[in-house]
Amino acid sequence: MLELACNEYGEDGSPLIVMHGLFGSARNWAGIARALAETHQVYSLDLRNHGASPRASTMTYKEMAEDVAGFIDRAGIEAPIVMGHSMGGKVAMRLALERPDLLKGLIVVDIAPVTYGHDMLDYIAAMQMLDLSGEQRRGELEEELREEVEDPGITAFLMTNLERANGGFQWRINLQAITAGMSGISAFSYPDGAVFDGPTAFIAGEHSAYIRDDHRDRILDLFPRARTVTIKGASHWVHADQPDAFLKTVNAFVEASE
Repeated sequence: MLELACNEYGEDGSPLIVMHGLFGSARNWAGIARALAETHQVYSLDLRNHGASPRASTMTYKEMAEDVAGFIDRAGIEAPIVMGHSMGGKVAMRLALERPDLLKGLIVVDIAPVTYGHDMLDYIAAMQMLDLSGEQRRGELEEELREEVEDPGITAFLMTNLERANGGFQWRINLQAITAGMSGISAFSYPDGAVFDGPTAFIAGEHSAYIRDDHRDRILDLFPRARTVTIKGASHWVHADQPDAFLKTVNAFVEASE
């Protein structure tokens, strides 16, 4: 169990724990976290092998859920609502199924409790191709990465993980461990017979294919009180594409759960 890095926002209101997706960090959620902190105590985590949290050679969902459970216990947080996006959503689901006693509610952002057929290994390969010795400027590295990734938005997102170090650059994510664990990250496993019957919201992006109609039965088997809200005009990065609609949905769910 690792001690996760956390950015805290707000002093009053019910506790809300936020978890980023693959290649993300608490930094990516700062704007949303500050907005939510107007009415909630917000704890935005860096998951293992991401951001400022410790590195480890493995990163199964069981391990990552245990990390979060340990954080909740150490911080003395009582009955939080736990929210996760993409990979962080799977961590949140695993935590809810493994330790339902810790949570008051669950918000899963644009991911389902299923195995996906795609992975992000091409992105990792592109990141590992860059020369981080410091001979090139950051803008030049970003241009090289864009040539491989092609999508400017994803390139910019990946570049948020590049930081200065020892006269050159380094990645704020453990690419080796992520590569080794990718098959497990794409999948989703849970204890036999596990069910979380607390309040649950799945928030989907209208233009994303991560939550589909054929996922509904699996979702309701594991989370019988789940309801799904689709945010118009949003891709997989729901919170970034439509922040106002996203915040309205999250706040409405939290209020209904109190």
